[in-house]
Amino acid sequence: MLAQDFPAHPVRIVVPLTPGGSPDTIARALAQGLQGAWSQPVVVENRTGGSQNIGSDLVAKSPPDGYTWLLAPDNVFSVNPYLGKQPFDPLVDLAPVTQVARIQFLLVVNPSVPANSVQELIAYAKARPGELNFGSSGNGSPQHLGATMLQQLGGIRMNHVPYKGAAPAIADLLPGRIQVWIGAANTLLPHVKDGKLRLLASSAPERFPNLGNVPTIGETVPGYGLDPWLGLFVPARTPQETVSKIHTEVVKILGGAELKAKLGPQGIELLTNSPAEFARFIRDDNAKWGKIIKEADIRAD
Repeated sequence: MLAQDFPAHPVRIVVPLTPGGSPDTIARALAQGLQGAWSQPVVVENRTGGSQNIGSDLVAKSPPDGYTWLLAPDNVFSVNPYLGKQPFDPLVDLAPVTQVARIQFLLVVNPSVPANSVQELIAYAKARPGELNFGSSGNGSPQHLGATMLQQLGGIRMNHVPYKGAAPAIADLLPGRIQVWIGAANTLLPHVKDGKLRLLASSAPERFPNLGNVPTIGETVPGYGLDPWLGLFVPARTPQETVSKIHTEVVKILGGAELKAKLGPQGIELLTNSPAEFARFIRDDNAKWGKIIKEADIRAD
């Protein structure tokens, strides 16, 4: 089928995570916009399990015709390859279309911790090695990797407490059963506003304008940067003309001021790049996290 005829029938966007989260929200916004542009149904399908590998594998093994897309988080490409055998090679079997978003992550502590800055937290942790507990949503999760990098670069030692998801971890963070958390802004800012958690810094390489004067961890710990991302992919060997058509329409939708304004307060920063730029970015990200995972000897649950 010629690219100018695409799409001639419904498109599906596979999200390898449960409904309601940032990837699902963005996928449904894309679907709505694309249906208006193409007059074809665009269906979002949530395929969970296997640390996002099940849904990603489905797309990797789909026909390379442009009708099955994957909207997935960074760990499928930068973390999972180091935590166990995947049923596909994400760097070979999936073709990047564009980066879609950055997800703001924040470093917070329970107010019982007498620290008002990253510097004070590091000093407190150095004086009490292994006493502070940090939570994560599982081994190899962004929360785990973010705190591991803080320990490696900050020269501190904390105790890792893995949970099955962010919600039960935050439920233990609020009463102080764990004391340190690096996680998504949209789940933390309401508790910060209520005074139930203390915000110390953001994890990204640069400050986020919507957070005002909140510093980054890297301003205290040189080299630190946790910048979780989401991206759009199609099966490898999808015709370049089709990839280009998908890219053009998706970039239009993600550039819309209304969508940016809607998602910005949720800690979701929309952004796009070319397939080639995105491919280079992924390989650099994969190498960065592979080094950290190997040095910390992080293993799958």
